[in-house]
Amino acid sequence: MRKLPTYLILSCVGLFMLLPLLWMLSTSLKPAGDVFTSFDNPFRALMPRAVHAENYAKVYDVTRAMGGGFARWYLNSLLVAVVVTLGQVATSACAAYAFARLQFPGRDKLFLGYLGTMMVPGAVTMIPNFIVMRQLGAVDTFFALMVPPMFSAYGTFLLRQFFMTIPRDLEEAATIDGCGLWRIFTTIILPLSKPALATLAIFTFMGNWQSFYWPLIVLTQDSMKTLPLGLLSFMGLYNTQWTLLMAGSLMMILPMIIVFVLGQRWFISGIQLGALKG
Repeated sequence: MRKLPTYLILSCVGLFMLLPLLWMLSTSLKPAGDVFTSFDNPFRALMPRAVHAENYAKVYDVTRAMGGGFARWYLNSLLVAVVVTLGQVATSACAAYAFARLQFPGRDKLFLGYLGTMMVPGAVTMIPNFIVMRQLGAVDTFFALMVPPMFSAYGTFLLRQFFMTIPRDLEEAATIDGCGLWRIFTTIILPLSKPALATLAIFTFMGNWQSFYWPLIVLTQDSMKTLPLGLLSFMGLYNTQWTLLMAGSLMMILPMIIVFVLGQRWFISGIQLGALKG
């Protein structure tokens, strides 16, 4: 009974955080003229007078007329997010292993300089990155969307800190058995680092799935747009199609929910310590 007030407070906070999502769902099912008509009553604002599920089908019809198509934008975003996630996890894991385990001159100074790049705002590096992509002729290509985000100082720092908690006894035993650095990395370090790898993968996927500014800079063709840019098509200078925008937004967040549900079981601390027990 002592925990009941805590549960009630947490339930109220959770419900309050769900209100924007409920409003999105309600708006996506309303006719265009009823979006803001019931704001004097919050409960009526969340309950559409008539359900218009055809708004979801209209998203495809309207965007197809714009030249790109919602399905094409969906596939573009999915391809970019998956490839960038795999690439960033791979590059961050290799760099983190080097900084955590390998001994070479200037390692710590190089790592501090690498961390220093995290203090530079992303808006500062976008223009230089765009100039590089333009010089390479990669504007309006998947190369420009995928390659620059594959390298992350944050991902390297996250995995390095996790790798350093793995006992060195495991590596020493593997070395005695004749394992090289690459085999130790792939058969010992990576399997014991699934929680950290899953965390980085989830953060990377979500960040690139909803990335807006970088695709806005390097893309001009409608067929190459990602979902955040595609949804911008529902917003005009004098009018916004709120019902279609909310319907498209709800369909956009489904992959993020799926990725989080599939990866949350790896958020378990101390898995690597269990390798030394028993």
